[in-house]
Amino acid sequence: MSIKIKILRELEKRPLSLRQLKEKLGNDRRAAGEVGALLGQGRLVKREGLLYLAAPARKGPRAARLAVIDPQKPPVGALACTVVKLGRTFGFAQRQDGQGDIFLPGRSMRGAMPGDEVLVKLFEHPRVPGTQEGEVLAVTTPKEEFVGAVRRSEQGRLVFVPDACPTLEIPLKKSALAGAKEGDKAVARVIRGESHGAHQAAITLHFGSADQASQCVQALLYAQGVEETFPPEVRREAAALKGARVEADQVKGRMDLRALPIFTIDSASTKDIDDALSITENADGFELGVHIADVSHYVQPGTALDKEALRRATSVYYADRVAPMLPKELSNGICSLNPGENRLAFSCLMLLDKKGQVKDYRFAKTLIHSRVKGVYSELNALYEGSEDEALKAKYAPVASQLPALQKLYQLRAEARRARGGMEIESGESQLILNEAGVCVDVRPHERGLTEAIIEECMLLANQCAANLARTRHLPFVYRVHEKPDAEHKERLFGVLKACGIEPAFAGETPTPKELSAILDSVRGQPLERAVHTGILRGMEKAKYDPQPKGHFGLALADYAHFTSPIRRYPDLAIHRILSAWLEGESPELLTKLYEDFAQQVSQQASSQEIKAQKVERGAEDCYKAEYMRGHLGEVFEGVISGVTAHGLYVQLPSTVEGLVHASHLCQGQPVLVEGVRFADPLTGASWSMGDTMKVQVVKADVALGKVDFIPAP
Repeated sequence: MSIKIKILRELEKRPLSLRQLKEKLGNDRRAAGEVGALLGQGRLVKREGLLYLAAPARKGPRAARLAVIDPQKPPVGALACTVVKLGRTFGFAQRQDGQGDIFLPGRSMRGAMPGDEVLVKLFEHPRVPGTQEGEVLAVTTPKEEFVGAVRRSEQGRLVFVPDACPTLEIPLKKSALAGAKEGDKAVARVIRGESHGAHQAAITLHFGSADQASQCVQALLYAQGVEETFPPEVRREAAALKGARVEADQVKGRMDLRALPIFTIDSASTKDIDDALSITENADGFELGVHIADVSHYVQPGTALDKEALRRATSVYYADRVAPMLPKELSNGICSLNPGENRLAFSCLMLLDKKGQVKDYRFAKTLIHSRVKGVYSELNALYEGSEDEALKAKYAPVASQLPALQKLYQLRAEARRARGGMEIESGESQLILNEAGVCVDVRPHERGLTEAIIEECMLLANQCAANLARTRHLPFVYRVHEKPDAEHKERLFGVLKACGIEPAFAGETPTPKELSAILDSVRGQPLERAVHTGILRGMEKAKYDPQPKGHFGLALADYAHFTSPIRRYPDLAIHRILSAWLEGESPELLTKLYEDFAQQVSQQASSQEIKAQKVERGAEDCYKAEYMRGHLGEVFEGVISGVTAHGLYVQLPSTVEGLVHASHLCQGQPVLVEGVRFADPLTGASWSMGDTMKVQVVKADVALGKVDFIPAP
């Protein structure tokens, strides 16, 4: 048997690294060369260090439909849309002109799938007056691949179930399984079929078992185009910085702050440390320094490092791993503000009065030397009065700064409350994984005093950066959060009324201070989750923008992201702009140089942020479902956290959330009140957001990240 056949047979069983493959083949020296040849021929795919079988691209009727209608010359009345949802008997397409969604009856979809770009013709007489309803004329650009799972149908044949439409089972071509087997998480291409019932799929890539969260997360990363590894040219540039140190010629013209007792505060596992602090209290108030890694010094425009960082735009954190924006040679090395090392920084140096208000600030390129790598939990213990002598010894070099830091935070927290900055409880989770990468516990994320202190210091530096850009008329990338529009206001008012809160706002649009007062009034109450969620959903989403539109949620006129250039490209971008300004470039020249750049970064970063959030939330859901698989049949008490037509969502103290389906609650059609109350008209039973409820775990689908409950017996 040839070495090629041996390689293909081994990879049919499961993906392997080259080292594992060579071990399987008795360390045959020919393996590496043959693998390289198969990769070049497109018969293998390498991802995250593993080798996979790749199915060849196939053309069929689905691809042929591209020629049915020329998208550049659409029929009169045809609307360019993107399919965004597919149910069992219907779908929705989003108009590309931004004029809302169109309902598509199943018989009118022509086999269109989520992500397909289509041309849609509206019905002249929709069944529901005032709505948009139509039919697909043609699929102009089909989505190439779908992530899902290989299942076995009731008829006993293997089918592919896309994550985007879990009610759809697409038969798999027997000769195009690419080694995938029942229960695998996989990627597939729809290769034929003018209707959903006639579709057939071919596997192009497969991961491991869909019952393992770690494999499902790899599929999530693939679906969103998020990569943990870097292209060769990026790795080559990064390798040149491996083990780099600050050299004498790099510090020329910089402000030397090494004499200051500067320190960092992060979680114990953090390796990419991009911010540090220094503070002094005096008779006039405080001198606060926020010192940020000078990533722009090392990531220059036009380099492969810069292009890849812009493409990624953000690091993606999930469970105990990260898909970084920058290679570790930078993020964990020369750009990380590690203790005991000289580092290049970009510092925001602020003077604050006795009330904690900023009187003046300046930005400077600096040289710093962190004294201590602080840890949130350790500093929280010190602030709580811990007598641990080892902790006291560790923080002795910066101990004199800790009281001033706490005092300033208390002043700033009071100022935030006074202006109406909102503090919405997000219910963050902490996932505990074992050595095998399996989720063995889920806990609420605890946020202590030190976390709040760091957040407030970063807010101050971010405000100053945005204020400088706005007042000097510099091209910039702002972090903006606009006030609620009419649709969001209507939704917000409905939720508040359903919760028994009569909105009494002074103006047509509620102010941040008015909403903040409502948030505080229900904190710790049964309706806290309902009100906090309702207000969150009743606001616009924050995004990046080249215009200074302010931040509604924080109640700030000036805001940007300056403090995390290792993991966010907007921060790196504005470091580059501010560096040029510090060098004396005029606002007019900076506008010519960076206006288009700021627009590009704003769009790219906002788009990539949404993808990152999908991965992070999806990964968390998968790991939570994996954890709950070990608790099937057990009974828990939780709080009703969501009310929908199809049932109640119940959140457990661990933060795990599951669905109690309507069929287990009522005999008739449920009655909903503004999404906060659910009632059975036949029995009179009702449930509301915030109510406690005992539930039993009956199902945990790791692949979809869903947990099902029933009322406890």
